Amino acid sequence: MHTAYIQANTDGRLHSALEPSLSPLNRGFLYGDSIYEVWRTFDGILFAFDEHWQRLERSASALHLPLPLDQTVLLNEIRRTVRAYFVSGADRSELYVRLQVSRGGGPIGLDPALADRSNYVILVQALKDIPLEKLRKGIRLSVATQLHRNHRETLDPAWKTGNYLNNILCLREAVARDADDVVMTNLSGEITESAVSNIFFVRDRVLHTPRVSAGLLEGITRASIIGSVAERVGLAVNEAPIRVEDLGTFQECFIASTTKGILAVSAIDQFEYKTGAKTGTARLEAAFAEYVREEIARCADQGVIEPTVQNPG
Repeated sequence: MHTAYIQANTDGRLHSALEPSLSPLNRGFLYGDSIYEVWRTFDGILFAFDEHWQRLERSASALHLPLPLDQTVLLNEIRRTVRAYFVSGADRSELYVRLQVSRGGGPIGLDPALADRSNYVILVQALKDIPLEKLRKGIRLSVATQLHRNHRETLDPAWKTGNYLNNILCLREAVARDADDVVMTNLSGEITESAVSNIFFVRDRVLHTPRVSAGLLEGITRASIIGSVAERVGLAVNEAPIRVEDLGTFQECFIASTTKGILAVSAIDQFEYKTGAKTGTARLEAAFAEYVREEIARCADQGVIEPTVQNPG
């Protein structure tokens, strides 16, 4: 299988992502003892760079994991990585940028005190396009029944960590039923989120979404929809428990994330939802696009794609 080029930056060293760069003793590899964030670019500018950094800091604090770089250094290192990515011959397109921070290496053992020093890896690749058919018709979801979302008091989903086995196994179940993504429920039977996106429903000009306390990641795109975008199209917001038995009471559904934006859902198992140009979801998509343009103009100093490619140095 052909793999598109991915540029890596391990603790400041630029290299192809196919080249090994971490010790087998790295705790992110051995134990999932890591955190991460993902950005995307619009017109070459990192979207919501500050908000993602602040969430990274919250995750690091929750795990008592010292960050190996500050926000200014991170932005400079992302720019270096992007320059190297384009020097490699990659097409100039919108980018997916991932920062992974591990507690480091050291002797084998769970005790965090065994870690030597935290380290980071930056990955840059082209942002993957969503197939046009999915954009037009929406995607299909399926509710996971074999496993539930891990409880907030065990490992809080609000922490964006390298522990994604819960999501992977739930997604595997849904994909086995020919769904595009999964709907995960908590131990109380409340809907939480999909594999890597927040979930929303529309009913009678009200936007419904699970509360963070149900056990979900407090998405950056979710926050912008709730805080600004919904009001622009006249939708009230209701954060409340939503159960599987409620799925048939909604008229529309969509998921939202940094890389997907707002993506309509056509069905969850046997429950079907309206999609298309005249829906509240479509109005939200247009309003979110306007919101993004405003944010990009406000944060023009956080651009990472330069007019001319320079030596990555």
